[in-house]
Amino acid sequence: GGRPPPLPPSPQGEKKRKSEVGEVDKQLDILAIGTAVGSILLYSTVKGELQSKLDGGHDSRVNCVRWHQESCCLYSCSDDKHIVEWNTQTCKVKCKWKGDSSSVTCLCISPDGKMLLSAGRTIKLWDLETKEVYRHFTGHATSVSSLMFTTVKPTNESKPFDGITGLYFLSGAIHDRLLSVWQIRSDRKEKNAVMSFTVTDEPSFVDLTVSEVKEEPVKLAVVCRDGQLHLFEHILNGYCKKPLTPNCTIQIATPGDGDSTPKPVPILAAAFCTDKQSLLLVYGNALQPIIEKVSLNSSESHICLVRDIQKVLSLKTDAAVTKVKTPVVNSDAKVLVPGIPGHSTAVKTPASGKEKKKNKRKPGETEESIEERLGALDIDVSKVKTPGGLPQTDSFAVLLVQGLESNDAEILNKVLNTRKENIVKNTVARMPIHAVIPLLHEVRDLPFFASLMVRWLKSVFTVHASYLSTLPDLIPQLGMLYQLMESRVKTLQKLSRLHGRLFILVTQVAASQTVQDVPEVNQTAKLVYEDESSEEEGSDDEMIADKDSDENWDEDEEKEEQSDEQDMTVEKEINGDSDLEPENESEEE
Repeated sequence: GGRPPPLPPSPQGEKKRKSEVGEVDKQLDILAIGTAVGSILLYSTVKGELQSKLDGGHDSRVNCVRWHQESCCLYSCSDDKHIVEWNTQTCKVKCKWKGDSSSVTCLCISPDGKMLLSAGRTIKLWDLETKEVYRHFTGHATSVSSLMFTTVKPTNESKPFDGITGLYFLSGAIHDRLLSVWQIRSDRKEKNAVMSFTVTDEPSFVDLTVSEVKEEPVKLAVVCRDGQLHLFEHILNGYCKKPLTPNCTIQIATPGDGDSTPKPVPILAAAFCTDKQSLLLVYGNALQPIIEKVSLNSSESHICLVRDIQKVLSLKTDAAVTKVKTPVVNSDAKVLVPGIPGHSTAVKTPASGKEKKKNKRKPGETEESIEERLGALDIDVSKVKTPGGLPQTDSFAVLLVQGLESNDAEILNKVLNTRKENIVKNTVARMPIHAVIPLLHEVRDLPFFASLMVRWLKSVFTVHASYLSTLPDLIPQLGMLYQLMESRVKTLQKLSRLHGRLFILVTQVAASQTVQDVPEVNQTAKLVYEDESSEEEGSDDEMIADKDSDENWDEDEEKEEQSDEQDMTVEKEINGDSDLEPENESEEE
């Protein structure tokens, strides 16, 4: 967000000037706020309400919003790789262009207002009139989080100044402990950083004093994610090979009075005052920050400020905590604790006087049994209870987490070998989220049958789908599973063919046996024939076999013909209604 500065008076007559000044007065209190859905909100700080909403520019998260110095123009960049120039009077898109091959994370406008720096993985300098890339810089390995100009005049004044050549700017990126400084050169070659500042952690807030004259050093205040503040002071004069270390580091801690140990207090942000000799520090709790002015006269390289912020913050939080009441539990009540390690708390039994009071029940009212309570929770009690009396899914969830954390094959085999669908579902539902990925890896490497693997996978994907969809590296995590499934499915076709052939062989053997038995039965042919037809109609296969046997059942050729016909009938059976039983399936796999 940011506020637009006032406009310079226009040379085109008095009327125009008045209207413009009026517009600016209206605009001065406006904050621009980018949202995660791609719209930009213009908020009036004076009225304390939303003035307008800029829509239709981005279709993904807005990462940075910058006001132009001289007009009511607003620039924004987004994860959708585009930069948008807005007209805030009409709330319409003035211009939109692609800024990077990946998302554009940061913007900065040049001191003369004619150029725009944008950063994704690379840093580009755009001409705002033509919207063409004027210069190109290497950038960082990760996405850039801060971008700002550090000088307003070039260090070499021999050539006429074009408003941009010779200027330095600074960039910082996430997970990067170096802040880079770049110089805009006159040659068009892609340039590397001319110098860098080293800090202790990822920079979360950067402020600087802009160098206006050649000899004036740039002062830099960098707040890191670890809560420390680093101050640098350096004259920007060309290339410097070695990363520069901070001149001074400031930390804040609580006083270690009595037996309490001093605790660090995180610095959240810092800004230079107009005199450039003192700093405004923001520290403490993000919801209730403390702002303090600190002068920078010290020559020490490390300053630790002692501030007792516990008194300020703890009073309100303590009062809120004491309102929580401990439930009253009598001695023979069993407490069921969620199956997460570290969450099993001891039962506190309150004073006996209170206990008697609480346990008085109206006549005729009985205490609910655990079974009834479980029933109210919609859990099938008969399946959950084990001979030991423990709720099995709870103990299974605990066992599973223990097995995953300790990598104990014995425990994992005991849990993962469970064939009961209900127990698998309940265990997956009760396990903590952090165990989901380790469980998937474990299931993937199961040495035994795929039918077990599928049961666990099905439960994990149905219960924890929303969590899994938030993981950025989900595809590599599940890649192995896809490959496993594909290889399994490929063998299915071969298996079904093999099953078909085996089935044909078995029926042929059975048929040939009945053929061999026929002559003995034929001695009393008429009686047996009538008897068979009354009990059960002979199958087509047997009829064919009988006919063959009457003529000549020793010849191989005829047997082959018969097998072809059986082939057809068997294939129909397999295609229509496969008799692959799940048990057979797992054995064959």
